[in-house]
Amino acid sequence: MDSLTGLLDGPRARGAFLLRSLLAPPYALRIEDEAPLTVLTLVHGVAWVLPDGADPVELHPHDVALIRGPGHYTVADDPGTPWQTLIGPGETCTTLTGPDRTTRMDRAGRTWGDGPDGGTLLLTGTYQLHSEVSRRLLTALPPLLVRPGETGPVNLLAAEIARPEPGQELVLDRILDLLLVAVLRGWLADPASGAPAWYRARTDPVVGPALHLLHEEPDQQWTVASLAARCGVSRSALARRFTELVGEPPMSYLTGWRLALAADLLREEELTIGAVARRVGYGSSFALSAAFKRERGVSPQEYRRECRCW
Repeated sequence: MDSLTGLLDGPRARGAFLLRSLLAPPYALRIEDEAPLTVLTLVHGVAWVLPDGADPVELHPHDVALIRGPGHYTVADDPGTPWQTLIGPGETCTTLTGPDRTTRMDRAGRTWGDGPDGGTLLLTGTYQLHSEVSRRLLTALPPLLVRPGETGPVNLLAAEIARPEPGQELVLDRILDLLLVAVLRGWLADPASGAPAWYRARTDPVVGPALHLLHEEPDQQWTVASLAARCGVSRSALARRFTELVGEPPMSYLTGWRLALAADLLREEELTIGAVARRVGYGSSFALSAAFKRERGVSPQEYRRECRCW
């Protein structure tokens, strides 16, 4: 499995909150749900996304917006339309002014808004993002990313969400995942995207092979010298080039990668702390515990207990 697959594997919908909104202008939805990641796509009609403290962005049909929480934002037919409906944490919905949109319009509870004649159709999905490995990628996203969506997945999602049938939740989760991964891949491939330094560095003839080894073999007892030898370059050349392109030395990057992997593995109850330590390159549970607490402020045991409460 390549490193990007591992990073994209974590943001996976599991019973995701998915909503089909049929809206008639003028409308303005104030979103304060603080979801870690929201996927919003315009199927037809008009829509603007107005992040707090940033310029409004107009959506065009089949555009997909990724909105990184916990910031608040507004979705409206026009930047000047006053707020009418407030969406809060836990999917709470409050009418501030104008039409009452607090009632779902289908038995599955996934359709909402102004009725079947609403001129704008929006699809919204949210992720909770429990994977620390994927968080390394997603925290590099801008607060609002808008990219043209692929017609096929958007239309497929719109069709599936409109017909409650057995297995609908599972099918919707997978289509939402497909839409998200397609947008992330397009963003990463765009030279002007501002993608993370480690991603841009993967094509470098010196740093790319080193990143691949660190991602694929974190359990190895790496040193800069051994990593350089595997890559066929000098120790000084690797250290200099890696720091220049990635923004931190190889062993510092490896520590962050190992601890992100460990955080995800700690969610697997069947693995002991010692087993997690060995998988990510620490010689003992004590060594992992010391590094984990130094970086995250809690021990692996405390982190595991916290995860059970999420």
